[in-house]
Amino acid sequence: MSLIISIESPHQDGVIRLLDMSSAYAESLYPAESNHILDLQSLEQPDVTLWVARIGPDIVGCCALVDGGDGTAEIKRMFVDPAARGRSVARKLMETIEAAARERRISAIRLETGIYQPEAINLYKRFGYVEISAFGSYAPDPLSLFMEKTLTQD
Repeated sequence: MSLIISIESPHQDGVIRLLDMSSAYAESLYPAESNHILDLQSLEQPDVTLWVARIGPDIVGCCALVDGGDGTAEIKRMFVDPAARGRSVARKLMETIEAAARERRISAIRLETGIYQPEAINLYKRFGYVEISAFGSYAPDPLSLFMEKTLTQD
């Protein structure tokens, strides 16, 4: 079955299941003060776009892009169901998000991830993200890694 990525509501059982899995995973790795997770209500705000990845009817991944209102955006809640890993879901989500950000004339995408998530860090590095200092409302945290990619407009 083919992978389909589309903008969808977070209020679906499959998305909520992924968000719960993502939260449980982060909570297993980091103390509460080092987890910067957007809740379901935050994902419904007008400045947030949520993409959902499906293989057939199954929701297998999600990722949100939060428009900073200043020409930048932030990736939040990137997660792929462990059962679907190795099927290019994260890569396709990243390609989709970056294409949408370019269409919206976003100049840079930023993110925060944890230092104990080498798969995520490697994905972002493969896409050209580089380490930066804490941004926005984030405080420096030895368990956090802050990254950014400057986007070129076509």
